[in-house]
Amino acid sequence: MKLSVWAGHVLPVFCLCLAGCGSKAPQNAAAQAPPPTVEIAEVKPVDTDIFVEYPAQTYARNMVDVRGRVAGYVEKWLFKPGQEVTSGQPLYVLDVKPFQAQLQQAQGTLKQAEADLEFAKNQVSLRQAEASLSSAKSHLIRVQKDYDRVKPLVAEDAAAAQDLDVATSALRQGESAVRLNQATVDQAKISTETQIQATMGKLEAQRGAVASAKLNVEYATIVAPISGRVGDTLVPVGGLVNPASAQPLTTIVPLDTIWVKFKVSESEYLALTGKPKDGLKLELILADNTVFGSTGRIANALNQVDPRSGTLELQAEFPNPQRRLLPGQFGRVRYVGERKLGAILVPQRAVQQNQSVQTIYVVGGDDKIAARPVKAGARMGDFWLIEQGLQPGDRVVVEGLLTVRPGMAVHPIPYVDKTQQKKGN
Repeated sequence: MKLSVWAGHVLPVFCLCLAGCGSKAPQNAAAQAPPPTVEIAEVKPVDTDIFVEYPAQTYARNMVDVRGRVAGYVEKWLFKPGQEVTSGQPLYVLDVKPFQAQLQQAQGTLKQAEADLEFAKNQVSLRQAEASLSSAKSHLIRVQKDYDRVKPLVAEDAAAAQDLDVATSALRQGESAVRLNQATVDQAKISTETQIQATMGKLEAQRGAVASAKLNVEYATIVAPISGRVGDTLVPVGGLVNPASAQPLTTIVPLDTIWVKFKVSESEYLALTGKPKDGLKLELILADNTVFGSTGRIANALNQVDPRSGTLELQAEFPNPQRRLLPGQFGRVRYVGERKLGAILVPQRAVQQNQSVQTIYVVGGDDKIAARPVKAGARMGDFWLIEQGLQPGDRVVVEGLLTVRPGMAVHPIPYVDKTQQKKGN
């Protein structure tokens, strides 16, 4: 009985001891787990350029709509969408037969007008009137001589007075005939000159009609007005080309150079005006964060500040010999605002933002985590410029931020930028 009581008391105690031993084993195992591994970057001061950056968009300044100058149906289409074309290169061929028929008709009418002009210059009526006038003048000379001969004879009673009367009458008739024929010649000259001028007007009109018909034949082949990259056709083969249509046949965009527009504030514009334009080189950051190979320059500024946004649009041009850039692409324009000596840069992923507070985890000499409030300045590609909070030699945690907390011991290893490794490969 005593033995059973002792066993009843001892067995529960022994079990509790075993339970207590079992509960402490995991805690000891956790205490003995290795510290988490983090990747760190040691802060080293560097001399770097501080960039000023703006959102930007590319556009084509001299984009041209291709339109027909005559109405007709498309017979051939001579380009492919996206092809580079040169000024004067044929793009469309219209059905030329109606225009050729109009040209032949105009040429025939021109020849008729030339014949009419030649006829007008050689008017028979004028020639006849001039001949009659010449005959009348000859007759007048004869009767004048008769009068001059008879008159002194009558005065000397060597001839009858009746002969003088006949000579005088013939002289008066001769003078009247000359005046009448002179008027007829003058009238014929006026009529002929008027007819010649009218015929010459018709001739010039027909020459213009021939020239217009030749232009229509020429315009039946629609050529590129400028060099550049052509878009898709909006009128297929067999479609009707109408010069008055609001829809163009296609568009051509010159890609070298490419234009970029961006907006700056009034104060930024005033700061830019103090810089030499020739020395201010612009860089264009594309959508994939690569830097475009050519630098640009500011070419124009609009004539007023937008009162709604307080910004002014600037326009820059970039050489684009490879035609890599297209209108409508988005990116960022930047230029060197200043050269900063001894700058402290850290990877962007190392900076943690909590509302207005920016924090960086650093690893101390005892390999323990400490939270360091910092003040970040300009963004430099994949890095932040740290203006306050870090010193040269500080070891900044870049990878493994989610697994650590202040005061925790860690195993630091050097940070390796995987994106740079991929670019290098």
